[in-house]
Order: sequence, then structure tokens, then C-alpha cells
Amino acid sequence: MQVTAYDLESSLDKYMTGKSRREYQTGESIFSQGDTSSAVFYIKNGKVKLTVVSMNGKEAVIAHLEAGSFFGEASLAGETLRISSANALESSTLVRIEKTAMQDLLHRDPEFARQFLAHLLSRSKRMQADLVDHLFNSSEKRLARLLMMMANFGQKSKPIPVIAKISQETLAEMIGTTRSRVSFFLNRFRDLGYIDYNCDGMRINSSLVNIVLHD
Repeated sequence: MQVTAYDLESSLDKYMTGKSRREYQTGESIFSQGDTSSAVFYIKNGKVKLTVVSMNGKEAVIAHLEAGSFFGEASLAGETLRISSANALESSTLVRIEKTAMQDLLHRDPEFARQFLAHLLSRSKRMQADLVDHLFNSSEKRLARLLMMMANFGQKSKPIPVIAKISQETLAEMIGTTRSRVSFFLNRFRDLGYIDYNCDGMRINSSLVNIVLHD
């Protein structure tokens, strides 16, 4: 579940202290793993990628966030240093809310607190589903599921069959495979009529679910 821009802005407008807005360009760093954790972020528009790097230098994508999402909320639970990095996947507008301001808002505005809790529960559910997906499904099924989620199929919000251009390298990072495998699967999906893509983006057909359901 996502919190609408109207809900957030109307609540924050009542308590201006501790809030700031900034534009980020594609690929720009928002924060890095190991940085001080002292604020929560809200994506007003655009997309954000969260990654984590292991001790041996291997990087993994842990989340691909759309407009209407919060991130960095672990700072509210006592996190002092960021355990992941955040970068803008495209030109994005983010609202930065200082930890103390966010805590004050949650206490003052019960409706905002309710929707923020719904966001946290939704994120937890998504992470569990992603874990099951990685443990039990093939990389081809993981890619099909990811594309359908990016197009909002099966979600509460209205489907958006045409998704913005995204690199095969990013898709490979997100499902834990190689770029060459992603290229192979995308070509197969296109040959089967499940997707179509050009330089502007990718059109997802709801029939792509056949890959996800196929044993």
C-alpha cells in the first residue's frame, strides 16, 4: 500500500519544521551504506533503488521503490548507520523528514500514523514474497514476476502496462542473475507476445502471468 502525495503533504504542511524537498537526477546518490541514519524519505515522484554491499564487495538490489513510497524508516527504530545505499533510478523529487519531526508527526496525526503503519506492513509482506520468490522460483519466473509488479498487475493501484525504460543490468541485479540471461528471457517473452519494447519503454501484457504460473 502506498501513501498518496495529498495525504503526506497535507499532514506535513501542518508541521513544517524538519521537512525539506530536493530533486535528484538519474543515478544520483541519496545516501550511502554506512552514512548516519537520521531521517525518513518519501518519494513524491520518480523511482529509487536500494542496494547493499557485502564485506567482499558484492552488491545486491534489495528494493525498487515507486512514487508514494517511504524509505529510511529504520532510523525510527534506532538504526544509527544506514545498512543500505539509495540512488535515484530516474529524475525524482524526494521529501526528507528528520527523525524527530517524523516521530512528532506520528504522535500528532493518527491518520498519518495509520497509513504509515500500513506502508510498513505492505513493505514487510513484499519482502517476504521476494524472499520466497528467490528461494523457490527460477530466474525466468522471477523476471516475469518483477515485470508484472512494475506494471502494477495484481496490485491495488491501476495497472500501467507501459513501464519506463530500465536497463538489463538493473533487472539482472534485481532478480539475482546475469544480464545475458535477462536478455535471453526478454527476447523469449517478446517472441511469445507477452511483452514488447523499444527505446522508450516496455509494454507488459497480462498474459505474462503464464510464465509465473507455469510449472
